[in-house]
Amino acid sequence: MTLLPWFVAWLCDLVIGDPPRWPHPVRWIGALISVVQRAIRRVCVSERGLFIGGGVLWLVVVGVTWATAWGVLTLAWRIHPWFGVVVEVWMIFTTLAGRCLGDAAREVEQALRGGSLTESRQKLAWIVGRDTAALEKPQITRAVVETVAENSVDGVIAPLFFLMLGGAPLAMAYKAVNTLDSMVGYKNEQYRAIGCVSARLDDVANFIPARLSWLLLSVAAALSGFDARRALRTGWRDRRQHSSPNCAWPEATVAGALGIRLGGPNDYFGERVEKPWIGEATREVEIADIPRAVRLMMVAAGLALALFAALRWGLAGG
Repeated sequence: MTLLPWFVAWLCDLVIGDPPRWPHPVRWIGALISVVQRAIRRVCVSERGLFIGGGVLWLVVVGVTWATAWGVLTLAWRIHPWFGVVVEVWMIFTTLAGRCLGDAAREVEQALRGGSLTESRQKLAWIVGRDTAALEKPQITRAVVETVAENSVDGVIAPLFFLMLGGAPLAMAYKAVNTLDSMVGYKNEQYRAIGCVSARLDDVANFIPARLSWLLLSVAAALSGFDARRALRTGWRDRRQHSSPNCAWPEATVAGALGIRLGGPNDYFGERVEKPWIGEATREVEIADIPRAVRLMMVAAGLALALFAALRWGLAGG
């Protein structure tokens, strides 16, 4: 077992990101979710039936994703070791989203610096689930920082964690879990029943990575010149200030590192959702907090890679 594909894949994500015209397994996973979901809805009509169907949806999508990734990778290694390395690098690369998330955040930042609230709101809507049409500059900035902080877990830290546990196939399976939650894991009437299993199991999958993010982002704060002590303190104190069991860990840690306040009430699908505030407002949030949050995420990603690679190397006996 070699760790070379891990580092090459991470560097590819850092440099290349997610070119829109390149083939990407997450798009294929999304297509599979749509097909299976339609089939289940044709058969299951009651709330109980949709709940059971949601469990079947999860098993089929995650199972097919893992089996396909394992089969393709095994075949590639049997064809030629170097071909196996290339395929493994590509698989791992597609599970990482650090550069892509950073680029999306910077696009909103550029629109804000250019003074266009309309463009800022439009670009923000690409990366958040809340309603953006009436948001002002501080709210937009806060939303971007929250998104970068939260997605540092499922975009980088969690894929690397599952890569350590089970290689590229398990990392791909995690992306299927995460994509299921993104597509059906909502609490509204349309998805509440069929998406319940996907939402709960996404919480389970991110349980350990989210808590590791508290430590990784705090160390990243120290390395980046931010307040690591406050990051640790705020991350621990406000870890439960969210309806999700996982989201507040990275958000509170980033809020503490930067000395700003995140969270608060937001509108989702036309409905007001009251959320508690996270962090302490030692100053007003500013546009420069967006690149600061991106820097924290990328440094934490590098720390996660080093940590999990070292653990995998140690578990494999060196």
